[in-house]
Amino acid sequence: MKLDWTVYGLELRSPLRISRSVMARRDAVRVVVECDGVRGHGEVVTSAYYGLDVERITGLLRGLAPVVESSASPDELRERLPPLPPGVLAAVDAVLHDLVATRAGVPVHALVGDPQWTDVPTACTIGIGPVPEASTEAARLAARGFTVLKVKVGGEDDVARVSAVRAAAPHARLILDPNGGWTAEQAVRVVDRLAGVDALEQPLPAGRWDELAWLRERCAVPLIADEDAATVADVRALADLVDGVNVKLAKCGGITAALEVIAVARECGLDVMLGCLVASSLGIAPAVHLTGHARWVDLDGHLLVADDPWTGIGGEDGTLRLTGAPGLGVVAR
Repeated sequence: MKLDWTVYGLELRSPLRISRSVMARRDAVRVVVECDGVRGHGEVVTSAYYGLDVERITGLLRGLAPVVESSASPDELRERLPPLPPGVLAAVDAVLHDLVATRAGVPVHALVGDPQWTDVPTACTIGIGPVPEASTEAARLAARGFTVLKVKVGGEDDVARVSAVRAAAPHARLILDPNGGWTAEQAVRVVDRLAGVDALEQPLPAGRWDELAWLRERCAVPLIADEDAATVADVRALADLVDGVNVKLAKCGGITAALEVIAVARECGLDVMLGCLVASSLGIAPAVHLTGHARWVDLDGHLLVADDPWTGIGGEDGTLRLTGAPGLGVVAR
């Protein structure tokens, strides 16, 4: 087996502002493992929040190369993987799923027990910005076919901006995401002034679980934990504090770990959102194969990229569509 990787940049169509940062581009690393002439692909993206830059990612891959080269099969490699940050582990996990499914001639979703995958709507994100721009963007997305919109909040004029989005896309489901930028009192005050909100994601800074319990008693909108919910242990601890958890493969460590988190969420009576970071179609594809497990699908990272180097998961009209090809089902443009 052989490991290789390539670094490339992903420019966004327009800068994305959330409550804690603004992003105009990020770097991505394509990871490839070849075994008996068959290649598996995955992608890890840089993230200041998760402590991953290109130097750290490529350094970890250089350290992993000897382990890959001395492994006789994907199964053996999986057993011998050293500890890796979740984002890097997710990429390697995607590579192995892509490789095994490609060799078996089946899509990844069939490999992990969901052979009846169907097309699914995805949310698309509207960042924090002036109210008129949010209105224009919402109308544009609705005209393209999007039926779910995620509105980033936690800045000025939150009520006015969300109200403008609602007016511009009156039939869309709305998910609000402060990225931990609100207080509990602020969340109650803002949500009470809005109509038709489908869910509220990570309203408070991570770790403020007492305040989260207070908020849940006073908020009629379903609460989804994101930054608070990374592990199986987190999900169990949050069972009585929220209504759902956002499962991001780059946060939990890939398809294998995500399936464990999803199983525990179900045991705890929690709904699942599938979320993502800004990435190419290659980076988003592994989660697309898991959408049958989710109540909310927020897999629009590739739609925010100006020049996606991969294709194969759709989404441009608000609906994710797989090609049915073996493996992850994406191809380089």
